[in-house]
Amino acid sequence: MSNQDPNISDPHRPTIRQLDDSAINRIAAGEVVERPASAVKELVENAIDAGANRITIEIADGGKTLIRVTDDGCGMTPEDLPLALSRHATSKIDGSDLLNIHTFGFRGEALPSLGAVGRLTITSRAAGHDAAQIRVAGGKMDPVKPAALRTGTIVELRDLFYATPARLKFMRTDRAESQAISDVIKRLAMAEPSVGFTLRDVSGGGEGRVTFRADPATGDLFDALHGRLASVLGREFAENALRIDATRDGIRLFGYAALPTYSRGAAVAQFLFVNSRPVKDKMLTGALRGAYFDFLSRDRHPAAALFIDCDPTLVDVNVHPAKSEVRFRDPGLARGLIVSALRHALAEAGHRASTTVAGATLGAMRPEEPTATGAARIYQMDRPSMGARSFSYAAQSPEQPQAGSSHAPLPPSAGFAELQGEYSGRVTEVAPGPLSDAPEPAAPGAEHLPLGAARGQVHENYIIAQTEDGMVIVDQHAAHERLVYEKLKHQMAENGVAAQALLIPEIVELGSNDCARILAHAEALKKFGLGIEAFGGNALAVRETPAILGEVNAEAMVKDILDELDDQGESQLVQARLEAILSRVACHGSIRSGRRMRGEEMNALLREMEATPHSGQCNHGRPTYVELKLADIERLFGRS
Repeated sequence: MSNQDPNISDPHRPTIRQLDDSAINRIAAGEVVERPASAVKELVENAIDAGANRITIEIADGGKTLIRVTDDGCGMTPEDLPLALSRHATSKIDGSDLLNIHTFGFRGEALPSLGAVGRLTITSRAAGHDAAQIRVAGGKMDPVKPAALRTGTIVELRDLFYATPARLKFMRTDRAESQAISDVIKRLAMAEPSVGFTLRDVSGGGEGRVTFRADPATGDLFDALHGRLASVLGREFAENALRIDATRDGIRLFGYAALPTYSRGAAVAQFLFVNSRPVKDKMLTGALRGAYFDFLSRDRHPAAALFIDCDPTLVDVNVHPAKSEVRFRDPGLARGLIVSALRHALAEAGHRASTTVAGATLGAMRPEEPTATGAARIYQMDRPSMGARSFSYAAQSPEQPQAGSSHAPLPPSAGFAELQGEYSGRVTEVAPGPLSDAPEPAAPGAEHLPLGAARGQVHENYIIAQTEDGMVIVDQHAAHERLVYEKLKHQMAENGVAAQALLIPEIVELGSNDCARILAHAEALKKFGLGIEAFGGNALAVRETPAILGEVNAEAMVKDILDELDDQGESQLVQARLEAILSRVACHGSIRSGRRMRGEEMNALLREMEATPHSGQCNHGRPTYVELKLADIERLFGRS
């Protein structure tokens, strides 16, 4: 242990010193202002807390050289401006209760921290007062002076981190920083639908270009939120999102969650808010994942924008420097509400599948090349007269044999002449004969049902059904696999999971904390056939395992469960393995691709899909059917 370097380089006894305000503010800035997006977040949250109806954000060079936030909020008086730049000075709380917080900000650290590392200018005007301006650069404050401003506040931050140039080396490219700022604004725009947001990039000077705009939404809570989500996340999300609204023990959950078939390859479309505050919380994201557990494979992620509203005293928002994490007084209550509300909404969605599936299908069909003018080719679809139709049919009919020909005359129905009696493109039911493969007639009115009436089968794998306003293509194997899987799950829920007792219990040695943590979930694991109990010290005994899993490495399973508990706060490992077995059983027990189905079988499958929840996607989250509207089909063929 020789030649060790002490942590404090002074060989003599270290002396405790009181840091000056400038150093304190720069240290605080390191916690609060990580990058330009962090500064934008703090300034826009201040504008929202001030009651602004419209907020404009202008940035240059990814926010490194300029961030300007303009709002029409309540503003500040000339006397308030110097106080606003003092540490821990705020108008949002009085300090008596740090749990009863109703605003975004409350610490009073953001403005002095920004003024310590950049060049900050604040211009503001409160009702009944004159406008005033104050500047601070590198922690040095100038006196307040008069300014010209009609209402609200303008906060301008230039040369971020100029006072701490080492921080500039850790900045990413301008494009990456601009994207981070855009993400922050979009999250706040979702949290406040009644507020208008405009983000403008003014790099290079001038008016710049608008990179994001969201006008104030009107209507009730869900109408305003739906409109805002459509503008932020896109129309496709809004079309394929399910409305969520549930309350339990003083906590309300509302928002929109997308169908399983509208899933993403990464968790980039998951937005969670607690009392309108955007948060990134492992417990909440784990609950969202758990709600979709049975509908998505592990490499797919749900899309959702969920809002939790509760009494501020039930949640602590002062547990993270950037206030991006929260701590619930009863985390199990919040988690259970998310899981149950989402699963209820998904069950009510029934067989519904994402509209993006149909859009992708139509997009895969190559349209005809546009005309020289660039416009799509339009075909005139005039109906010919009866005389013209009769002449046309006669011309299209097979020629009758001449006199003396050895060929027998063809029956009138051999050609197109049968169309003379009825001019219709409608598919009619044909009584199946010995050589007919036509499907048997569906029940009267089946076309008016959601999945319509079966009209045929192609490639012995896809069912073609006609609906009232379009057609449906069903993957018979994937659809029936989901139906069988749901039946097996229902049987398992009713009868329980059969457990097999081990002749010799397997003893697993764990750390003291790990042992206590997994034993706290012993009852939940017992429902899935995994029986564990304390064995003394830091060991536990595995006495039973799920029979359907066969031979199991109990120690590896227990440790995998602990890993999930550490990561997500709960474990679905045993359930996942059980349902993977059920999924494989369902796959082998379902209608195979390549099997020719009779008409009544196809129609029975369609009716069962309509009656079974979650039948719109297979066990891996892929769609089981595609619906094409008649208007879209006609557009493919140039009909106007």
